Amino acid sequence: MTFYSNPVFDTDFPDPMILRAPDGWYYGYATQTIVAGRTLNIQVARSRDLIHWTRLGDALPVKPEWACYTQCFWGPHVLAADGRYYLYYSASPDAGDGLCLAVAVAAAPAGPFVDSGAPLRCGPGFANIDPMAFDDPATGQRLLYWGSGFGPIYVQPLAPDRVHFQPGTEPLPLLYPHGTRGYERLIEAAYVVARDGYYYLFYSGDNCCGDNAHYAVLVARSENATGPFEPRAVALGTPDSAVLQRSARWDAPGHNSVIRDAAGDDWIVYHAIDRNRRCLDETIAGDRAVRRILLIDRLVYQKGWPMVAGGIPSATEQAGPVLDLPKR
Repeated sequence: MTFYSNPVFDTDFPDPMILRAPDGWYYGYATQTIVAGRTLNIQVARSRDLIHWTRLGDALPVKPEWACYTQCFWGPHVLAADGRYYLYYSASPDAGDGLCLAVAVAAAPAGPFVDSGAPLRCGPGFANIDPMAFDDPATGQRLLYWGSGFGPIYVQPLAPDRVHFQPGTEPLPLLYPHGTRGYERLIEAAYVVARDGYYYLFYSGDNCCGDNAHYAVLVARSENATGPFEPRAVALGTPDSAVLQRSARWDAPGHNSVIRDAAGDDWIVYHAIDRNRRCLDETIAGDRAVRRILLIDRLVYQKGWPMVAGGIPSATEQAGPVLDLPKR
């Protein structure tokens, strides 16, 4: 059995997404940062056990032609399918305002990923962020979830090539911000898993970063991948839908992914701000100038709803994920 104490990767690794690849390694992907003076567009690291991580470098070393000059690459999600790896991300285009959803493709989980050549979708503000690709096990649909910008979280089917939306489809809103329910003034960072007859939509709100960070992981569920989704707060009559909130040490936990271990337990992998060391060693402009570092905790399901024990990041040594490592 392995044991760990948070954080598991004490470096700026925002918006983490974890993939278990056929080679037995866990690969982690994260939003752009600067390391030793070098800008990494999409970070990639790997681990054997979800606890000890090694940075590999930049998964997207060459910027797309439509975003050559930007320094804004956010919220990656990688899906393995058809013998290839698809990296969905957000970027600021060189022409026009706002942000775009995009996809790049690679033959290996660490990349290098090559952009498909054109964005999936662009628009003003920051509505087009935090893409999450998901193959519905019930229908076989290839789905992409995304959204923020004080608007809803959306879903839309992808085409068979996975680099375009399915022709004839439109974005379907799934969840809207809620001005009075805790943390839901702004919602973002969708992550969907299918468990025991339900689809659980994890999402985050309300302010990820900066001196006024106020952020938590929330959850809603549905019997269908395309909704309707019922937030935990509505189902249980609680003030908020939080699975994970701030603690004495950790501010603004959020933007999670979920991965299942060999024992069938789910682990939530997320970033948080360490109150003991908030600032980055190297400057990134704006509210992102904080260290959002990598933490993990086990999810428990109670009466059909997931939760982290105590509702906050673990503060003591914990038993780690159960591993089923292939022979080397």
